[in-house]
This record gives sequence, C-alpha cells and structure tokens, in this order.
Amino acid sequence: MGTVIVLAVLILIVGLIVRSMIRARKNGKSIQCGGNCSGCGCHCHCGTGSGDAGQH
Repeated sequence: MGTVIVLAVLILIVGLIVRSMIRARKNGKSIQCGGNCSGCGCHCHCGTGSGDAGQH
C-alpha cells in the first residue's frame, strides 16, 4: 500500500513539473535560455559554445 502512495505522489510531482515547463514554454520562456544574455557566457548566440548558433 505504501508503494502505491509513493508512486502516486511521484507521478503528481512529475506531472506538476511538466505542466510548469509547458506553461513556461507557452509564455516564451525556455529551460535552455533564460533570456539573460549578459550571464549566458555566449553559449547560445555566438556559436562558440556547445549550443547552436542563432537559436534563442
């Protein structure tokens, strides 16, 4: 019985995280790029880092 409860709680937490990620994506936010280019280290825009050049 305890295993079922723990599984249900984990599924709920993962579901809330996914929902939060979807909402953030719809609002123009991204997990990979927070829009703070001054703290980016030029990984997403310059093409010198590991990210693709030109993606934001």
